[in-house]
Amino acid sequence: MASSSEVSNPSARPKLVLASASPRRLALLQQAGIEPDALLPADVDETPLKNESAKELAKRLARSKAEVARRVARTREDLTNSYVLSADTVVVVGKRVLPKAEVEDEAAGCLRLLSGRQHRVYTSVCMITPKDTIRERFVETRVRFKRLSRDEFERYLASGEWRGKAGGYAIQGLAGTFVVKLVGSYTNVVGLPLYEAVALLDGEGYPVRSSWLDAA
Repeated sequence: MASSSEVSNPSARPKLVLASASPRRLALLQQAGIEPDALLPADVDETPLKNESAKELAKRLARSKAEVARRVARTREDLTNSYVLSADTVVVVGKRVLPKAEVEDEAAGCLRLLSGRQHRVYTSVCMITPKDTIRERFVETRVRFKRLSRDEFERYLASGEWRGKAGGYAIQGLAGTFVVKLVGSYTNVVGLPLYEAVALLDGEGYPVRSSWLDAA
């Protein structure tokens, strides 16, 4: 729990680094009243290793991102003793890991696989404390899409909303109209399971509710 001095003096609060450039992850933390002090996206190779499962991939990438961001943060005097939070989200149909669509052909391939079927969304969240303790949470959500009509398929591709999204869609946007059923964490599908991320921070002493009075 944050002390009264932390609430009245924000500079006394521990620093938080988000190892991501994702506006969705940032917005989710801000929704919870948490404002990172720095964004240090980690440039890591996201190619799956041979015989690596989707779960193992998400966990490895989340930890790699956190470790890269930690190394950068430790070189900056203002972030030396910061908490570092990272996440990696993987969309899976059967055993097939779908790409983060960057071109229309990739997005079209994802939509064809997702249409009328259930898929799973995995996110691994990794946190490194100022004492270099590593804590992790793994979350799975099951999502079923309706069978997409040709018009829906073509117009969604034309929207460009799929660009850079795991599985070629953003549930918080237009593709939310495709979802017939969701079992599990909605925020996981957006990109950061909020309950688990906040629980990690709270459990290691980060004052997650220190700004709540300011929002009243």
